[in-house]
Amino acid sequence: MEECKKGERVLISFDYALKRLLRNKANFEVLEGFLSELLMRDISVKAIGESESNKEDSVDKSNRVDILVEAESGEIMLIELQFRFEIDYLHRMLYGTSKTITERMVQGSEYVEVKKVYSINIVYFDLGQGKDYVYHGRTHFTGLHRKDELHLSMAQRKTFGRKMAGDIYPEYYILKVNNFNDVAKDTLDEWIYFLKHNVIKDEFKAKGLKKARKALDRDNLTPEERKAYDYMQEQRSRDLSAIASTKLEGRIEGEIIGREEGRIEREKLAKELEEREKELEREREEREKLAKETEILLAEIARLKTEIKN
Repeated sequence: MEECKKGERVLISFDYALKRLLRNKANFEVLEGFLSELLMRDISVKAIGESESNKEDSVDKSNRVDILVEAESGEIMLIELQFRFEIDYLHRMLYGTSKTITERMVQGSEYVEVKKVYSINIVYFDLGQGKDYVYHGRTHFTGLHRKDELHLSMAQRKTFGRKMAGDIYPEYYILKVNNFNDVAKDTLDEWIYFLKHNVIKDEFKAKGLKKARKALDRDNLTPEERKAYDYMQEQRSRDLSAIASTKLEGRIEGEIIGREEGRIEREKLAKELEEREKELEREREEREKLAKETEILLAEIARLKTEIKN
C-alpha cells in the first residue's frame, strides 16, 4: 500500500472497485468521470455488466479485471485492467472488441445496429515499445493517390451520428500506467496518478475523483468486504511476486547457460585457433623446405652451366 502523504488519501485499488463498488448505480459517477476525461466528452453510464471474455480462474481474479459499460448514447466501453504480461495482449484487445460486437447482434438484425465500441486497456506492464503512457488507436481510410480521408455521406452522417468512415469502427485506448512520471499536468493525468498509486490528492479536480474519494474509502467497507479486499491484494502480490521470481530465475539460469555456452564457444575458438596455427606452421615448413630445394636446384643448374662452358 502506498505511504500516505499530507494532502493525499490512500483508497481502494481501481481493480477492486471495478469488481465490486463501481457496478452500483450510486457510484456510476466515478466511471462516468474517468470515461469523460479519457474520451474528452461527457459520458453517461446506462448499465455495467460482466464482459463475455472475463475468466473466473484464480490467477485472473487477482491479476485481471474487465467489465462492459453501456453508455446512454448506446456506445459500448470495454474496460480491461491487466497486471500480468501477455505477449499476445494486443490480439486479445482485437478479439474482445470483435466478440463484443458479434455477441450483441441479434440474428437477422441490420448492420446499422452494430454499436460503436471503445476498448480501454489499463495495463501495469510494458506493452510494446513506446515512451508515452496513453495511446489511442482508431481506423483511418486514406486515399492511396489523393491522400484524403474518407468521409461519410450526409445521409450516413445523419443515420450514424458520425463524420468519418473510420469513426464507425472500434477505437482503442492503452494506458501504460507504469510509464507515468507522477506529474499530473491535466485532469486525465490526475486519474492516471490514482490508477498508479491508489491516491487522490486534495487539489485534484478531475471529473469523478471527488466521488471516488468517498466511494473508494477503505474505511467504508464492511469487515467482510475489507477482509475480501485485503485477501485479493495479498493474492495479487503473491502472484506478481511469483511471476517476478520466475522471470528472475529464468534470467539467472539464462545467464548461467549463456556463460557455459560462452565458455564452450571460447574453447572451440581456442582449439580452432590452435589448429590454424599448426596449419600455418606446416605451411611455413613446407615453404622453407621448398626454398631449400629450389636453392639446391639453382646451384646445380649453375654448376652444369659452368661445366658446359668449360
